[in-house]
Amino acid sequence: MAIAIEGAAPLLEVWDVPTSLTFWRDALGFEVVSHSPPFTDAKDDFGWCLLRLNGVEVMLNNAYENNVRPGPVEDAARVKVHGDTCLYFSCRDVDAAYRALRAAGVAASEPKVAYYGMKQIYMKDPDGYGVCFQWRAEKAGSGE
Repeated sequence: MAIAIEGAAPLLEVWDVPTSLTFWRDALGFEVVSHSPPFTDAKDDFGWCLLRLNGVEVMLNNAYENNVRPGPVEDAARVKVHGDTCLYFSCRDVDAAYRALRAAGVAASEPKVAYYGMKQIYMKDPDGYGVCFQWRAEKAGSGE
């Protein structure tokens, strides 16, 4: 018997939630639907949040409890392994997404059709996690 799940909300461990929100909310368009109590009065200064865009959810969580970090900069070895993670999002109009992302200053790759038939654009979030918007090449931009 299959388990009747109805969604997923991957949790990404990030160096700094406010910095990550600049990408996920301000550039990609996700909205903050819930968050932990703020550490200070500074904008977005909380350690965890749930984001949503068109029913798709992602959670961001500070890598360090109570916003206490071991140093002034991110540990390069920790970030390096983030490159092994990529979130793939279904996006009917990859070309329009590319134009919007570039206009927002996001270093997204140009749309390209992969050998397996998916039209895709790739980018990295501030913590080095991969993000891909994709759709079947024969249907990309057609609204189907």
